[in-house]
Amino acid sequence: MAGIENALPLTTAPTNVRMAVNLGGLAMKNPVTTASGTFAAGREYGDFVDVASLGAITTKGVSLNGWEGNASPRIAETPSGMLNSIGLQNPGVAHLKEVDLPWLHARAATTIVNVSGHSFDEYVRVIEALEDAPVDAYEVNISCPNVDAGGMTIGTCATSVEAVVSRCRAATKRPLIVKLTPNVTDVTEIARAAASAGADALSLINTLMGMAIDAERRRPKLARGVGGLSGPAVKPVALRMVWECHKAVDVPLLGMGGIANATDAVEFMLAGATAVAVGTANFVNPCATVEIIDGMAQYCERHGVKDVNELIGALEW
Repeated sequence: MAGIENALPLTTAPTNVRMAVNLGGLAMKNPVTTASGTFAAGREYGDFVDVASLGAITTKGVSLNGWEGNASPRIAETPSGMLNSIGLQNPGVAHLKEVDLPWLHARAATTIVNVSGHSFDEYVRVIEALEDAPVDAYEVNISCPNVDAGGMTIGTCATSVEAVVSRCRAATKRPLIVKLTPNVTDVTEIARAAASAGADALSLINTLMGMAIDAERRRPKLARGVGGLSGPAVKPVALRMVWECHKAVDVPLLGMGGIANATDAVEFMLAGATAVAVGTANFVNPCATVEIIDGMAQYCERHGVKDVNELIGALEW
């Protein structure tokens, strides 16, 4: 096999299946995007994947000013998954506008920017700063478990969810996707609050709160003690929550949580997702996204499905 430095970015194979979906006003050529924080802004994967061939690229979370993130160690491997406590490290919205978004735009990639903040005002100011940039949609991250202010703190209370989503809604006419936390008693309550406040779509799930301990040293494996659990271990929880929200709200859903192959992605669509995001699998296989797109098309061909939209919520009892 030729060295990876000489490999051409992978694109998806031609298919007779109609793969385009519409996620709350965001036109996607296929149902697959990347989960925020697992694909940076696409440049790091450019040697492996043609970013324009994906339904969309979802950037790493961006804040108004740069965040240093949490102290190390902030990654720990777990059975069938991983814990991360990165803390939304990023260089700020100005860097995203000046460096990353032009790179994506030059490659004709559909771009979703994940918006983060410590306060309601910061979310709005990030969106306002991006309104003149080549962005196709926003994903409002009200669900990160790895920051001490904002993030999941906002996303666990229906009242604060309505407040931040309504303010973000007033700041833009672009498609607004709201990312939900699984770390709540009833995810449908939060989903309804986001939808009623103007969300065009919902993405779920973000990571589950977890912990890893080094028994020999009698210390947590993460400097912060706890972190977000992702990977195949969370898939059953994610599927259940997508299914619940599909029954509870009328807005389309972006499903994620443990998707490692095409079968996983199809299962999320059958549970009610319009599109899916691939996250932790990118660390294991940098070509996972395009392989999943091809595998979904092959599934449709085997089952006589002419349009991938036929799979949405098609779970049978």
